[in-house]
Amino acid sequence: MRDGSFQVMNIVGTRPNMMKIAPLMASMSASPYIKTILVHTGQHYDYALSDVFFEQLGMRAPDYNLEVGSGTHHSQTAAVMERFGELVTYRRPDLIVVAGDVNSTLACALVGAKEMIPVAHVESGLRSFDRSMPEEINRVMTDSISELLFTTEEAANENLKREGIPDDKVHFVGNTMIDSLARSLEMARQSPVKRQMNLRSKKYVVLTLHRPANVDNPVRLAETLEAISEIAREIPVIFPMHPRTKAKIQASGFHGMRDWHEGAIEAGIFSMPPASYFDFIGLVDDAAFVITDSGGLQEETTYLGVKCLTFRDNTERPITASCGTNFLVGTDPKSLLIHARAALQSTEQNHTEDRILPPLWDGKTADRITRVIEEFLFRRNVENMSEMSSKSLIQAVQV
Repeated sequence: MRDGSFQVMNIVGTRPNMMKIAPLMASMSASPYIKTILVHTGQHYDYALSDVFFEQLGMRAPDYNLEVGSGTHHSQTAAVMERFGELVTYRRPDLIVVAGDVNSTLACALVGAKEMIPVAHVESGLRSFDRSMPEEINRVMTDSISELLFTTEEAANENLKREGIPDDKVHFVGNTMIDSLARSLEMARQSPVKRQMNLRSKKYVVLTLHRPANVDNPVRLAETLEAISEIAREIPVIFPMHPRTKAKIQASGFHGMRDWHEGAIEAGIFSMPPASYFDFIGLVDDAAFVITDSGGLQEETTYLGVKCLTFRDNTERPITASCGTNFLVGTDPKSLLIHARAALQSTEQNHTEDRILPPLWDGKTADRITRVIEEFLFRRNVENMSEMSSKSLIQAVQV
């Protein structure tokens, strides 16, 4: 504790991190006991993937940008560890807060553990039970070395208990991504993107694909897009594309993509650059349904009450399927087409899903986390002072 406050270092590296950390930064900044430090690893680094999210989420500019850029999983993780390690050696925060399951999350958590600085993991305990996913490795390892584990759903608590994590480290608090969504929804609904694209309410589909298992094999990727083209003959499919996915599609030989230009949109798959947070949420909120392999989008559609077809065999967010609007459709393009046609038919019949929000997805998660962090840091400070007093007493007696 320095200058009457605790130094808490918050880490962001990708867009999902920003959505999870933004409300927490706001909440902690209102605490008289916490001084926040914001570190951007630079894992996502261009304007569309980074700067615009800081602006729209109301986050201040990072205090430090490590500028690691892209790379293989191991090289990127190593680069973050090296640069973040130098920063931590210099700043020595009282707590490091990481979120989600990206390479930056694990790398910064490892540095904290090696430097004997406690780590808090936001969105702990989520498990797909698929170790072929790099994110799963990041989740499991980060949880194993964290002192504070903040969970979004009860299944995550059960996973951590099964892995032997002590109960007193685990805190079921809700979902900070939903905090960001709840705060931004009105602004997102005012986004002009739907008007610019001439899209009608519930008369289009939003598509996202980015996971290596779905986009790295060119034959498989082309087959998937051909299946989506079938449904796109009946309803426009809007595809905001990550640069990596765009490159993979170009390499696959698929030629059924159309570039979006302002004006009328008819049938087809329409690509567009990565959307800003407001634009993307505005699109998803009014879509007939969503096709995705994203984890966070499963949560956002659950909150919005929009049907989500998840193109995966598993999900680390089971609450979105049990009480949300998420449907696991597997990874067979034919199965995806069947489910998409059924979703389109239910939309045409004005069928609506009843929205059931998971427990504690109420937009107040960040405040709950801040209270736990304050209590943890005060308790740790008292324990450290007691230990120092004990050592001083022992030394005095020895003298």
